[in-house]
Amino acid sequence: MPELPDIEAYLVALRPRLVSKPLLGLRLGSPFLLRSVRDLSDLPGRPITALRRLGKRVVIDLDGDTALVLHLMLAGRLHWQRRGAAVGSQGRLLALDVEAGSLVLHEAGKERRASLHVVDGEAALRALDAGGLEVLDLHGEAGKVAFRERLRAPPGRTLKRALTEAWRFAGIGGAYGDEIAWQAQLSPFSRCQDLDDARADALLAATQQTMDAWRDRLCAEAMQAFPSKVTAFRPEMAVHGKHRMPCPRCGAAIQRVVAGGRETNYCPPCQTGGRVLADRMLSQLLRDDWRGDPLRPPVEPEG
Repeated sequence: MPELPDIEAYLVALRPRLVSKPLLGLRLGSPFLLRSVRDLSDLPGRPITALRRLGKRVVIDLDGDTALVLHLMLAGRLHWQRRGAAVGSQGRLLALDVEAGSLVLHEAGKERRASLHVVDGEAALRALDAGGLEVLDLHGEAGKVAFRERLRAPPGRTLKRALTEAWRFAGIGGAYGDEIAWQAQLSPFSRCQDLDDARADALLAATQQTMDAWRDRLCAEAMQAFPSKVTAFRPEMAVHGKHRMPCPRCGAAIQRVVAGGRETNYCPPCQTGGRVLADRMLSQLLRDDWRGDPLRPPVEPEG
């Protein structure tokens, strides 16, 4: 799923293409994309006034206090194509037409989870906000306190799960959750209630450093060319998607845990005191041969 740095990169690429341009057309390739009940016939002809991010959503503001709100979910991606590009086949769910081209939403696979809401007024837009803190806006002691409180808020969670819950923190998903935990040198399965203030503050610093660095990197690339390959698996990442590859900090093999349909990647020496945590997929494969190994204690699933 595109996360904060990916969405910001889309916005950087789209602003010069869309802002101050009249929306010439909105074409739906699938009626299931639209999640709001509203007549769309008044939208063509309105100028696009701004683009912004709401959590992991792309918000396209139109003149007249109307906003188009796109949630790409896991498999949705945006593409810039010639004006009038076809929709309705090969996963092309939406096209927004302006004079210079068309913004096309494509969703891979057969599941249709991406969504478009068309809302009027800021209050209706905020109703779509999960309420997560924007971690890059947390500064000073007040920011640290707010982060600690949200991190430890009930129900109790493990570190990575807490980071990726949208009502706690905005824009963080599984990929950058792995990177943040590695940067902070904390186990992704640490209990948030067990983190003292010093470790919670270190986690905030790692979160801001990771998200800020990746945002700057991807936005710089987006200024040169439209993001054509938005992926959770990037060669420059330290641990995410790097199972069995060497840790860039200590050289040990990166390990993973698969639980609840989610994959977590980590470095044992850097994050878990050298312990290799039980991978449920491998546990099921080895059955009794796996159980009883003191170096591989069971972990709480994220699901």
